[in-house]
Amino acid sequence: MDTSFRRESIQLVKERIDHYKFLIKDYEDVKAKKHAKYSKAHDFYVAHNLNRKTFLKYYHRFKNDGIDTNLLPRKRGPRYSTRYPIKFIENKVIKLRELGNNRYGIVDALRPILKGKTPSPSGVYNILKRNNLNRLNKPMKQNKRKIIKEYQGQLGHIDCHYLSKNLIRGEAPTKRYLVAVLDDYTRVCWAEVIEDLTSLTVMFATMRLFMMQKELFGIQYEEILSDNGSEFGMKKHSNIMTHPFKRMCHELGIKHRHTRPYRPQTNGKVERFWRTLNEDLIQDTDFDSIEEFKEELLNYLNYYNFERSHQGIKNQKPAQMTESYDNNKQAI
Repeated sequence: MDTSFRRESIQLVKERIDHYKFLIKDYEDVKAKKHAKYSKAHDFYVAHNLNRKTFLKYYHRFKNDGIDTNLLPRKRGPRYSTRYPIKFIENKVIKLRELGNNRYGIVDALRPILKGKTPSPSGVYNILKRNNLNRLNKPMKQNKRKIIKEYQGQLGHIDCHYLSKNLIRGEAPTKRYLVAVLDDYTRVCWAEVIEDLTSLTVMFATMRLFMMQKELFGIQYEEILSDNGSEFGMKKHSNIMTHPFKRMCHELGIKHRHTRPYRPQTNGKVERFWRTLNEDLIQDTDFDSIEEFKEELLNYLNYYNFERSHQGIKNQKPAQMTESYDNNKQAI
C-alpha cells in the first residue's frame, strides 16, 4: 500500500476520533446544563448537523469501555446473519407448499410471522425450485383448498385499502381509503374512495358498489367475505342488528363470512386487485386533485373489467364472464 495513502487514512481516523471526543464533551456539558451556548440537546444536534440516533450509538459505545475505536464505523456483516435461519424459512415454505399454496399465498402466510424478513415471491420460488416443488404434484393439488365459485354472485370479496397521504400534489398529508368489492367467479371488481373507515361510511360505500355491479353486470351476492376489521364487524363480538355493515348484509339477505385471523390469502383475490391497482395506477404517481384521482380510478376500473385479460379466468376479461354482459351483447 502507498505510504502517503496510509498516512492520509490514519490522519482521517484520528480527526474523526478527536471530533467525536469534542462532540461528546459538548454533549455532556449540555446534559449537565453547563453549556454556554446550547440549553437543549436538540439545539446541539441541529448546530452540529447530527442525527440523534447515530450520535448516541457512538456515544454509548465509547462510554461503555472508553476505547477510541468505538467511535469509528463498524463493518457491517452479511444481512442474512440478522435474519431468521435460512433453514427455518425454507421449512416453512415447504410446509405451506405441501398445502397447495402458490408463492404469493406463501408470502402472505409468512408475513405475520417473519414481518420485514419475509422472502419475496421470487425468493419463495427459488426455494421451491431448489426443492423440486415449483410444480404442484398430485398430493399438493388434492390439499389445495379452492374457493372458486360456479356462478357470478355466489361469493364476493370485500376489503379496504390505505391510500398514500401524499397522493395529491401540493396538498397537506390527508388520510383517504379505498373500498372494493370483487366477484369471485367473474373477477369483476368495483372500488370507491372513502374519507374514513367507520362502519357507517364503509356500509354506504358498499351499498353503492353493490348497486353499480348489479346495474352494469347483473351481479347480486349471496355471500360476502371480509376480514375481521371493525368496519365489517368482528366475527363474534358484533351485533347483527346494531352494526351498520352486518345489518346491511342481513337486510339484503347476504350471508357475511369472515376470513380466518392472520390469513389474508383467504381473501387473496381482492388483495391481488390492490397490488394490480397500485402497480398500474398509483405507484410513482401523484394527482392534481382528488377529483382527478377519482376520474382516473373510474377509467381504470372500466379498463380492468372490460379490457384487461385475467390469467385466473383463462385470459378472459371479467365482463365476458358475466351473464348480463353476454345478454346485452346478444341484444345489440
